[in-house]
Amino acid sequence: MTSSVNIGITVNGEDHQLTEELTVSQLLAHLGLPEKGIAVAVDGAVFPRTSWDRAVEKGWEIEILTAVQGG
Repeated sequence: MTSSVNIGITVNGEDHQLTEELTVSQLLAHLGLPEKGIAVAVDGAVFPRTSWDRAVEKGWEIEILTAVQGG
């Protein structure tokens, strides 16, 4: 029996409702983002790439930052 999940998170200021459990890596792919050249913060703290296989939790505020060339 498969149970339905409803995980409310915020990504870059936008509310999202996930209907399945996703890891951070899977969330990035779901959002169409590459895994390289970006940084992830959760609730204001850097979320290390070594933890990207961890499941996203309800209520997380996620910021995804992309590297930009130039300056």
